[in-house]
Amino acid sequence: MTALFEIAEPGNGRIKEACQTAAVGIDLGTTNSLVAIVLGDGRPQAVSIDEGSTLLPSVVHYGASGEPGSVIVGRAARRLAAQFPSDTIVSVKRFMGRGSADPETLRLSPYKFASGDSGSVVRFEVARGRKVNPVEVSAEILRALRSRAEERLGIKIQQAVITVPAYFDDAQRQATKEAGRLAGIEVLRLLNEPTAAALAYGLDKKSFGTFAVYDLGGGTFDISILKLVEGVFEVKAVGGDSALGGDDFDRALATLLLGHAARDPRSVRIAIDEAKAGKERLTTEAQTQVLGRTLTRAQLEEVIRPLIERTGPACRRALKDAGLTTNNKLDGVILVGGSTRVPAVRAFVRELFGLEPLADIDPDEVVALGAAVQADLLTSDSPQHDVLLLDVAPLSLGLETMGGLAEKLVQRNTTIPTNATQEFTTFADGQTGMDIHVVQGERELVQDCRSLARFTLGGIPPLPAGLARVAVTFQVDADGILSVTAREQLTGVSQSITVKPSHGLTDDEIERMLLSSIENAEADVQARMLIDNRVEAQRILKATETQLDANGDLLSNQERSTIEAGMADLRARMALTDHHAIKDAIDRLDHDSAEFAKRVMDRGIDRALKGRSVGEFEGEVGAHAAKAYSAHVEQTTLYEDK
Repeated sequence: MTALFEIAEPGNGRIKEACQTAAVGIDLGTTNSLVAIVLGDGRPQAVSIDEGSTLLPSVVHYGASGEPGSVIVGRAARRLAAQFPSDTIVSVKRFMGRGSADPETLRLSPYKFASGDSGSVVRFEVARGRKVNPVEVSAEILRALRSRAEERLGIKIQQAVITVPAYFDDAQRQATKEAGRLAGIEVLRLLNEPTAAALAYGLDKKSFGTFAVYDLGGGTFDISILKLVEGVFEVKAVGGDSALGGDDFDRALATLLLGHAARDPRSVRIAIDEAKAGKERLTTEAQTQVLGRTLTRAQLEEVIRPLIERTGPACRRALKDAGLTTNNKLDGVILVGGSTRVPAVRAFVRELFGLEPLADIDPDEVVALGAAVQADLLTSDSPQHDVLLLDVAPLSLGLETMGGLAEKLVQRNTTIPTNATQEFTTFADGQTGMDIHVVQGERELVQDCRSLARFTLGGIPPLPAGLARVAVTFQVDADGILSVTAREQLTGVSQSITVKPSHGLTDDEIERMLLSSIENAEADVQARMLIDNRVEAQRILKATETQLDANGDLLSNQERSTIEAGMADLRARMALTDHHAIKDAIDRLDHDSAEFAKRVMDRGIDRALKGRSVGEFEGEVGAHAAKAYSAHVEQTTLYEDK
């Protein structure tokens, strides 16, 4: 018998048929994950998917049987964590895109890691010797979100917008996208969590305003400055720490509670779980019992104060990057993430920005709701959905040039999607290949940046140094993922790569990159100028030697001696650390060899004209002059930064 209608509790009714084709928004969180959908009336709503709650704990348990059905996700998995600490993966987001040697991997943790993987992607050893990586674990969470939402909504989910911390680097974004693909979900877009929160607050419906989004979740911290002008939602600056969040509060408190007690995996897991529960109770209570000890809110705040204060420098830097010299230029501050429930965090934000933060929407749900709004925007043709989101690249992207210099093609806080092209040339005569080394970071030297990828472009014509032209294009898509293409202009031969590093930034590495770029700015400039001048000196010496061998008969003995003395002086000064001294020697050698260079050029012209009319020669010159001049002024060489 079929019921004519169903009666359900508020929020528990099935979504109507009209919404069955809608895409969803997914917040793949460190502590909890959620899925949300925009209803027929245009309102986003989180879906109840785990024991009556919209929050699915981001916990995956791998059972001893090893069968597909033995993988448990959510609250049921969390209940098994203390009994099976090594087989139950909690807060896997903190390991996304990270290497097995990262400090984050080696911190207080009950997990077993596969041996022999130093420097490569993290792999957890779970039941029956099975080895799983963070992408696979995250895919299990996404599968659970998808299947439970499908059952709850009565629809088939194939597309989703998945949120990521604004400060996730390229490796972490790639890992998130791969997890979605592994779970059978078409990822429409990776959306920065702070931007999603702003959408959930309906800021896109305002005509203008500048807002700070303070996002402190379970495993990551983001600060974003967003500006809205007539439907264009532009992220002006981002900052944060991809290894700072509520989990660190729990670990710090657990370390205090454990003291010098034995730290076997089971006791570690119990201590962390108890610390988390105690922290949550102290949000509303003055004191509580944790592992048989009385813990006050004041004690908790003392333990976590250094962690909260770590968010301050990133916030101040983001304000500066956005061109806001004073906090009163902000129209509001939005709180995102479960950790912002902690009273000490809210007090810190209030003092830092001088504004009462907005917390009208549940901070646990706000990101998923915003992702649902963006999913609806991407799949709806309605004119009322005209809003443009412009995110930014969190760190500069570039490549290595001669001498170990980092040439930045995409500067940090550049609006994405974006692309940048720069031309490079060869350093050696007859060079037929070029090694393209892609790096990320703010420093001037490659050794101080992070290596993302390498590939080789072959097939370059064996021309004299400086004549071949290779255009390198960086393209960053709306998800913040980088693709690099190198194309030799004469032959058209090209090589491309989508940057997929094997692991992400180590703990605090992004923060270190930015701080060190500021602290070492002057030293970096001096080092760059030194390398530039050494490389230029090497080029000039090689070119002069070549011409002396080929055209030395054009010089008198005195002239040759003067040039050779200048070359010897330049070689000696190349060993110095004073770039001014090297530059002076370069200039003197240029001056002393100027007449020689003129004679060599005249000889070349005479040889070219021999047996030919002036008219013929002028015709060829006219045909190639503009092209040659264009190539000269546009070209950036591997040995000279333009």
